[in-house]
Amino acid sequence: MANFNLNKVILGGRLTADPELRTTQSGLPVTTFTVAVSRNYKSNDQQTQSDFINVVAWRSTAEFVSKYFHKGSSICVIGSIQTRKWQDQNGQNRYITEVIADEVNFVDSKSDSSARQAAAPAYTPDSYGAPSYSSGSNTAPKFEEMSNEDDLPF
Repeated sequence: MANFNLNKVILGGRLTADPELRTTQSGLPVTTFTVAVSRNYKSNDQQTQSDFINVVAWRSTAEFVSKYFHKGSSICVIGSIQTRKWQDQNGQNRYITEVIADEVNFVDSKSDSSARQAAAPAYTPDSYGAPSYSSGSNTAPKFEEMSNEDDLPF
């Protein structure tokens, strides 16, 4: 049988604190943050339960997260699970499981973010300010607007 390995995680939740950008000794940007993800079921007392999942982002992804996300921001993280082991100051083995972010995406619209901004004045940008991307070429497909949805083939 072929060796099959798959390690893919998709999380959608909210940041529990502002991400803090750091730099390693070798100069690589890194940020760690925690995403609160609500479970799909409630406990016996009808309280929604959440999991708090540690995430690590490196390089440009780390810079992106630290620039455009803050405590309470909705976020979508795509990555993989990693476990690490180390010894603490007392010589005890310690383990951590975390998600290594490959992609990070906005979930809120700008207007949702603006409404939350009023409730949380520490976040002041007028918009995300994220770069926009376009092909800028004449080879990009052209789409025509259909005037009547009844003409759609599906």
